[in-house]
Amino acid sequence: MQGELRRLPSVDKVISDERIKQLRSKYPHELIVDAVRLQLEEARISARDGSPAASVYKIVDSVTSDLKSLFQPSLRRVINASGVILHTNLGRAPLSKEAIEATNAVAGGYCNLEFDLVTGSRGSRDVHIEKLLCRLTGAESALVVNNNASAVLLALIVMAKKKEVVVSRGQAVEIGGGFRIPDVMRQSGAKLIEVGTTNCTYINDYEQAISPRTAALMRVHASNFRVEGFTTSADIDEIVDLGKKHDIPVLDDLGSGCLLDTSIFGLAPEPMVQRSVSLGAAVVCFSGDKLLGGPQAGIMVGQKVYIDKLRRHPLARAMRIDKLRLAALAETLLHYLRGEALEKIPVWKMISTPTAKVNKRARVWVAEIGDAAKVVEGETMVGGGSLPGSTLPTKMVAIGGEQLSRSAVLSLARKLRQNKVPVLGRITNDILLLDPRTVLDEEDEILLKAVKAALSEISRS
Repeated sequence: MQGELRRLPSVDKVISDERIKQLRSKYPHELIVDAVRLQLEEARISARDGSPAASVYKIVDSVTSDLKSLFQPSLRRVINASGVILHTNLGRAPLSKEAIEATNAVAGGYCNLEFDLVTGSRGSRDVHIEKLLCRLTGAESALVVNNNASAVLLALIVMAKKKEVVVSRGQAVEIGGGFRIPDVMRQSGAKLIEVGTTNCTYINDYEQAISPRTAALMRVHASNFRVEGFTTSADIDEIVDLGKKHDIPVLDDLGSGCLLDTSIFGLAPEPMVQRSVSLGAAVVCFSGDKLLGGPQAGIMVGQKVYIDKLRRHPLARAMRIDKLRLAALAETLLHYLRGEALEKIPVWKMISTPTAKVNKRARVWVAEIGDAAKVVEGETMVGGGSLPGSTLPTKMVAIGGEQLSRSAVLSLARKLRQNKVPVLGRITNDILLLDPRTVLDEEDEILLKAVKAALSEISRS
């Protein structure tokens, strides 16, 4: 071991290598030295574990690779051909061109984020979004924070700290990433009062749980799972009526949040924000980057008396969103107000595209790719914690089967992931499936070029 350690080159010897000298035109000297020291330390650890001493050549290779990786942004644009519209791992909703332009407009310089251009005095960032949300949902007031988890936590802290919140046992759910309603309750200081059973909760269960310490009744929409069979749950109108009877506010956590009727497109009906507001829910919380089709945000709409309390709480400042997302969210909401959501918002454009149109596009892809591909029946999932178990019929491009071995299909998927603009499909039964429904129109050329290049490389190997 000591012999191998002595054979390791010094920092000076590595730095004097000609290839390292060439790196100085690209990277700061201090950064190069740090990278060399890091690689040498890793080589020492390997030598102590019994591995041969790394050569200067190998260490320089590692330094070069390390620096190249450091300056290559890890967050990159990808093409989503997976057949999942709101893919959480891929950033959920893509923004409309107009929303992107609105973001760019405020990103490159200063803007009137908290400045009133009429009076010349300090303003509020809420004014850029509140009127639009109120017009769309019918709410008296609105507030936007970082995400829906923040919105729910803030609402519970303000409305029910050190008091009780009544929730159906079937709605004490985990929405993903370890975010559980019971845990959120504990963090907020509110006490969870579960009523009913996992599959059946009646409005009488809520009423029997009401006490002088009850601060709110809460409905949590099961947006990422579905319970089938013998089930019953109290509807939001019943819960709101009970709240009015006992003068208790209702907090409605819709999760995904939807402004359009999903049943029109053959999907399961998703509870709409407008209905909860019109029925009289005190505060309705939902996401900005799911079925709304905008940037990540936690949106709260409802009665002014409660929204004002949320706005004044110190945590609201800690949870607020920045100018970029405000700009994108405002433009997304304008698409709804203009009646152009289906044409402009990518999520709704994907949902509303007829299968015949997807089929036509899939056939164009197959004609370009060649004999290795064919069109097959498939299903597109909405995803992103929205409409669980509900899918859209689609046409997919299948690559594999008799034309390609399993190892070749895996190699193809890997090469597509490593493309300059990564292309992501899904593998089922050793066949790579690409769904045109979830690919933006302007991405076709990039996708087809990547697939043809990868297949060509595989055929040569």
